[in-house]
Amino acid sequence: MEHTPLTNWLLDSDPAIRWQVKRDLLKESPEAVALERAKIATEGWGARLLELQTPDGMWGGAVWQSPDWISTMDTLVLLRDLGIDPQSPQARRAIELVLHNNLTWGPEFGDSPFFEGEEEACINGRTLAVGAYFGVNSDKLAQQLVCEQMEDGGWNCYTPPSTRSSFHSTICVLEGLLEYENMPGATIDVAAPRKRGEEYLLERQLFRSLSTGEVVNPHWLEFSFPTRWHYDVLWALDYLRRTGVKPDARVSEAVELIKQKQDSQGRWLLENPHPGRVHFTMEEGGQPSRWNTLRALQVLDWYAAAV
Repeated sequence: MEHTPLTNWLLDSDPAIRWQVKRDLLKESPEAVALERAKIATEGWGARLLELQTPDGMWGGAVWQSPDWISTMDTLVLLRDLGIDPQSPQARRAIELVLHNNLTWGPEFGDSPFFEGEEEACINGRTLAVGAYFGVNSDKLAQQLVCEQMEDGGWNCYTPPSTRSSFHSTICVLEGLLEYENMPGATIDVAAPRKRGEEYLLERQLFRSLSTGEVVNPHWLEFSFPTRWHYDVLWALDYLRRTGVKPDARVSEAVELIKQKQDSQGRWLLENPHPGRVHFTMEEGGQPSRWNTLRALQVLDWYAAAV
């Protein structure tokens, strides 16, 4: 893709957006991409997040379940989503603060160390993802998630008593397994469970009930960023793109939905910003979203390359 008004609009933003535009849409050199990516730690949203970490290693004064929804785990997930270089000095310092302060999930979970997670699959999947991304290995947590995979192929934070998987929990765990699978030194074989989890979503065309064919939740057809733990179709397609899997007919309806939501200027809206306090607002709900536009274009390029 050459420079267009759309790519110029995307580039008129934060380094977290720009480095991906340069890599995936403009196909610039690895050197140019790396130079832009390095700015995440020193400019814009990434630098602001890093500055908000306190000496105790936390953000918002809580590991999770902060009353105002600003928490350490959510912040680390967002830094990963921004694509901060995990080997940058700034990222290493942030992770060392978490480790040095021995952050745990509290006595309710036996003071489990932060990167070994707690009990809920949606939380543990995201914790595994940030740990692996930032180079903190947790074979124990990976094994726990593998053992918790349900008969239908997915995961659910509320099993027991639930006997059916949750789209929300499943996408969170898939993110963690993918990041762990790509981590040097990982010892647990998660490839097969991860593929089973993908099949859980694909068998349902990413948003339909397996038994009735109806749309499970209309909010899943609205796109958000950051997603937190809330499933939606764009997140599922973006995950599949990042696995490198070849898309098949089961994603075609979801891809058509993406195409239909593009406006006359080639942009996508931030349709469904999730409730809760944030450190700062990156984009306004109901307005054209650079995040969603970038992710949608990445997905459409992935799909088009395989058709």
